[in-house]
Amino acid sequence: METVWEPFRMAAAMGWEILWPLILGFALSGVVQAVVRRDAVVARLSGDSPRALLWATGLGAASSSCSYAAVALARSLFRKGASLTAAMAFEIASTNLVVELGIILWLLMGWQFTLAEFIGGPVMIVVVAVFFRLWMRGRVIEAAHAQAEKGLLGAMEGHAAMDMSVGGPASFWRRLFSPKGFTAVAHFYVMDWASVARDILIGLLIAGVFAAWVPTSWLESFFLSDSETWAPIWGPVVGPLVAVVSFVCSIGNVPLAAVLWNGGISFGGVISFLFADLLVVPILVIYRRYYGTAAALRITGFFYLAMVIAGYAIEVLFGAAGLTPEHRSATVMEAGFTWNYTTWLNLAFLALSTALVWRFFRTGGPAMLQMMRTPPPAEHHHHAHAPE
Repeated sequence: METVWEPFRMAAAMGWEILWPLILGFALSGVVQAVVRRDAVVARLSGDSPRALLWATGLGAASSSCSYAAVALARSLFRKGASLTAAMAFEIASTNLVVELGIILWLLMGWQFTLAEFIGGPVMIVVVAVFFRLWMRGRVIEAAHAQAEKGLLGAMEGHAAMDMSVGGPASFWRRLFSPKGFTAVAHFYVMDWASVARDILIGLLIAGVFAAWVPTSWLESFFLSDSETWAPIWGPVVGPLVAVVSFVCSIGNVPLAAVLWNGGISFGGVISFLFADLLVVPILVIYRRYYGTAAALRITGFFYLAMVIAGYAIEVLFGAAGLTPEHRSATVMEAGFTWNYTTWLNLAFLALSTALVWRFFRTGGPAMLQMMRTPPPAEHHHHAHAPE
């Protein structure tokens, strides 16, 4: 029985370790979404110029971290006029360059992984943009546009279509601290949690199973960790493939990344694995439904190659700079319940979470949550606003 319950114990302990960063990250994401109008975002993503890609990267990094929500939102932006290249850059940034992901990586694995994530993300965006400019155009784009216009096709479309941001001439701080601003932040916060909570739980359980039941010697053999020559080459190639079958989103795969790192995967392989939350099997199916078979195949292939290239770039850059971590001792293997700074931070941020959830339920939130899950026709909710 102790062996059976060990994955659940480890999953619960890891969840406790990353709780306050998740609350902080989703709260900050809610703040940005509450004061930035969706239409203003689309206006800056109309092409594939370096300026448009910079805007897409920055705005994506300030948005939700849920992979499924990011994919649905990218399609929504594409339908409204953003270029497919900019929409994909937004999608990559919104799952790999968000603040909560960086904080959790730092806590569980070390600052080098956070730095690598925020360097490798832009590398991946640039590579994807080059591939799209060369091989994603003409009839493929026309077919993707036609497919993208075919109504609501995904479970996260309601979330992507809602724009509850607070407009008007008032300053950022006045809009944020107004009753409408507080309500909008609360609604974005709860709906982001609703989008990603299942994937976080699945990711923690998978990581717990790997950590408790899979022998480290097997992982070391699979990742060729004994070979200084082949491990850095094999890691970025196989990392995304492991992610494809893990069915876990961007935040949820961090605990598993820590287990894989402790198990012997190369540094670049970890980064490639983290990027591959956009290639899990359910999302590959969604790409086909959103953009058609031809575009979906290109997106899948270009993303995979970009992840591998970004992993190699990190391997080379950090190796040359002497920044590659030398010890494989991610916190995930040591996580536990103790009365320390993590406990105090969790209690403080749980109080913040309670206030936001209370506001959500007091201002019609459950109805909007139901709309997110079973959205009405698109024209009915593109401009939904949270009540005061």
